Amino acid sequence: MGGVNDPLASFAALRTDEGRALLESVRDVEPSRELAVATQLRREHPADLVSAALAQGRLRQRAVAKFGAADAARMFFTPHGVEQSTRTSVATHRARRFRDPAGLGGLGVRSVADLCCGIGGDAIALARAGISVLAVDRDPLTCAVARANAEALGLADLIEVREADVADVDTSPYDAVFVDPARRGGRGRIFDPEAYSPPLSWAVEAARKAPRAALKIAPGVPHDAVPEEAEAEWISDGGDVKEAVLWFGTDTPAAHRATLLPGGDTLVSPRATMLPDPGVRPVGRFLHEPDGAVIRAHLVAEVAARVEGGLIDETIAYVTSDTAVTTPYATTYEITDQLPFNVKKLKALLRERGVGVLTVKKRGSAVEPEELRRKVKPQGPGAATVFLTRVAGSPTMLVGHPHRS
Repeated sequence: MGGVNDPLASFAALRTDEGRALLESVRDVEPSRELAVATQLRREHPADLVSAALAQGRLRQRAVAKFGAADAARMFFTPHGVEQSTRTSVATHRARRFRDPAGLGGLGVRSVADLCCGIGGDAIALARAGISVLAVDRDPLTCAVARANAEALGLADLIEVREADVADVDTSPYDAVFVDPARRGGRGRIFDPEAYSPPLSWAVEAARKAPRAALKIAPGVPHDAVPEEAEAEWISDGGDVKEAVLWFGTDTPAAHRATLLPGGDTLVSPRATMLPDPGVRPVGRFLHEPDGAVIRAHLVAEVAARVEGGLIDETIAYVTSDTAVTTPYATTYEITDQLPFNVKKLKALLRERGVGVLTVKKRGSAVEPEELRRKVKPQGPGAATVFLTRVAGSPTMLVGHPHRS
C-alpha cells in the first residue's frame, strides 16, 4: 500500500476486501473512541490503511447531512468533496428540470456533460433521473472517487468519469452542459465570480455553445454578473438558501426565479417586468418574512403584492399587511405588540405574558439573539417571537407568534 503521500494508492486500498471490511468496522466509531479503535486495529492491519478508513468514516458521517444515511454509508468522499457537494434534494430538483419536459420548465435532456464533477453528487442525481452523464474533473483522486461512487450506487452504466481539463472536452455530442466551478480557495470562499475555477465568464461561454445548460454559482452572486439571456434561479431547502443556478435554453429566459424545497414552490418573474420595490407603510396586524431565496432573487415586491402589503422599512425585507393573506414564499406572523427598542420594556412585557419560550429574529439590528435572550430571561409556559428590526428607520421590537391559517 502507498504511504501518506500516495492518496490514489491509499484510496485503492480502501476498495480492497480488507479495506471494505475496515470501513464497515469503523462506520459508527465516535470521535472520542478513535484513538483506542485505531490502536486495536493496527495490530492486524497496516497503520496507513487504518488511518485512511477512520478518515473515510468521519467523512461519511459528515456527508449524511447532504446525501442521507443510506447513500453516505456506501459512497466515498474527500474533504473538499464533502464541502463542495450539492445537497441531494437540490441536485435532484436540478436533475428533474433537466429531464422532465412536463415538469418545471423541463428541458427533455437525455445526456449531460457534467464539467467539474467533483466526487459525482450531481452526476448521481442526473443518472437517477435517467440521464446519461459524462463526468469530468482534472484531479485524479477526485475522478477515482466519482467512479467508485457511480459503481457503489449501481449507476456506472449511466456515468462515464473522465480525467481531463474541462477546457479540452468536446461537449457537442451532449444535449446539455452542467458546470459547477470551484468556489473555494486556500483562503476560504471565493466571492469574485471571475476567481472561480474555471471563471464564470468561461462557464458562460461554454453554456452558450450548448443547446441547454446550467451553471451552479454562489447565491450571493452580484446580479449584474448574470448574463442577459439567462434565467437565474435561487434555491432554498428548509428555509436555508443553498445555491443559485444560471439556466440557458429554458422557456423562461431573462428571468429571476425563487424555488423553495422540499415543497418545490417556485416564483418566477421576467426581469423586464419585475415589480418595483413596494412602499413603506405602518406595521399592520401581520408580518411576512420572505424566504431567503425570494430575497436573493429580488422578488420581495412580488410577495408583497400577493399579501396586499408593504415594507416596514425601505431597507428591510419584512412585509406587513392588515389581512391574513398567506403565501408559500413567506412565513406569516401575527403581531401583538410594537415597541421602540428597549430591553427593560420587552422584559416586562414578556414577564406579564408569561413567555418562557422566546424565538428571536433580526434584520437590520446589531443585537445578537442570544444576547437578548440572556438579558430578558424568559420564564413561563407561553411562547412568543420577537423581531429586532427597524420600522421607518427607527430601531424597533415587534412581538408576535406564527400565524396559523
